[in-house]
Amino acid sequence: MASVVLERSRKKRLEQGHPWIYNNEIASVEGSPEPGDLVNVVNHQGRYLATGYYNPASQITVRVISYHPVETMDRAFFAERFRGCLEHRERFLKGDNAYRLVYGEADFLPGLIVDRFDDVLVVQLLTLGMDVHRTDIVDALVEVLSPQGIYERSDVPVRELEGLEQTKGPLYGECPRHVTVTENGLFVKVDIEEGQKTGYFFDQRENRASIAPLMTGWGGRSGITLQEVEQDGERVSLPVNKSGKVVTFPYWDGATVLECFSHTGSFTLNACKYGAKKVTCLDISQHAIESARENVVLNGFEDRVEFVVADAFQYLRDQVKGVEERRQRAAGNEEKVDTSKKMTAGGGRTWDVVILDPPAFAKTKSAVKGACRGYKDINLHGMKLVNEGGYLVTASCSYHMRPDLFLATIQEAAADAGKILRLIEWRAAGKDHPQILGVDEGHYLKFAVFEVRSRA
Repeated sequence: MASVVLERSRKKRLEQGHPWIYNNEIASVEGSPEPGDLVNVVNHQGRYLATGYYNPASQITVRVISYHPVETMDRAFFAERFRGCLEHRERFLKGDNAYRLVYGEADFLPGLIVDRFDDVLVVQLLTLGMDVHRTDIVDALVEVLSPQGIYERSDVPVRELEGLEQTKGPLYGECPRHVTVTENGLFVKVDIEEGQKTGYFFDQRENRASIAPLMTGWGGRSGITLQEVEQDGERVSLPVNKSGKVVTFPYWDGATVLECFSHTGSFTLNACKYGAKKVTCLDISQHAIESARENVVLNGFEDRVEFVVADAFQYLRDQVKGVEERRQRAAGNEEKVDTSKKMTAGGGRTWDVVILDPPAFAKTKSAVKGACRGYKDINLHGMKLVNEGGYLVTASCSYHMRPDLFLATIQEAAADAGKILRLIEWRAAGKDHPQILGVDEGHYLKFAVFEVRSRA
């Protein structure tokens, strides 16, 4: 087997668990490896460090698959790795039939993603080293999981950095376009052909469930309390409003919720499951909203959800303008607004809980500055729309937006909005997205829940 000899002066990331070796870290290559071949990685003294696959056309020239010698990546190799992946998911995700089965580097299979949607698997082959083994990968998946079908979603630009074309289509068996799975006890219909990435984002599974405590405990704000009431000759505890009338709406104690960037409506579904009174589900994509609507109907929540197709940035700004104009009118400030005229700003709504789960704003290091402006904008306007003492649920999936920078950006937004934020919860990706220490690229997801209070 050929060997890659590392520079003496390189940073020792490999010894700390990082599986990538860049071309500028390589002193020489001993032998004549073909692109996609396995190579041994040795230090400048010739000491063995790892085995990985080789691609001289990529800036990441070697991606490590093992810290012990491996002779070949064949069907048996992949089957063994897939069994380990399956064991991990079955240990931590009991009862779910959908999850990320293979998470690239974190499962010691760099460049490979496999998502499980019940009996259908969706794979992404992101690198040349994995692409040349697609037959072995498919055969091993069939051996370990016996799926109905395997569909490829390698239609991602990152493949072009490896000298590969984007591609998608069925690889094995029958692959229906839509698959219905369960997550957190909810039904989710997934479009594996046209949905974003592989069709669904599993990384927020536990985070979506974590909003449960925020969804109830709001009835008292509107004057509804539980009281002993005579009913059918018995004294029973029922919700009663300020007028003394029994409230029959079952979700009287629930929160009003706004979910922006809803995609398939996953946070909306969890909000309804845990008792939300009314949810506004918003996305700029009509296709996404139709997907969310189907999922809401599938779970029987349609009476509590309204759908909005709009740009989240503009929608939040419009609501804030409306809120500010209403306040000026209520204060009777004639110098700022003529209260005899109709309101010029639209919106003016507020919610108990505002959820912001946007796509990545910073896909490169150079985009971080612009991303900070974007995150500050949506969080500033989002927290202004949270009712006093309510909650802002906010996330970032941009790896280049480091956790400290993300929190600093939100703090700046809070200062400008005149808000005090209390951090209630801080989370990362779920258990089917494990993280290897030393591989910062895997620590991409930041998820936070803040209580929002006004300074004044």
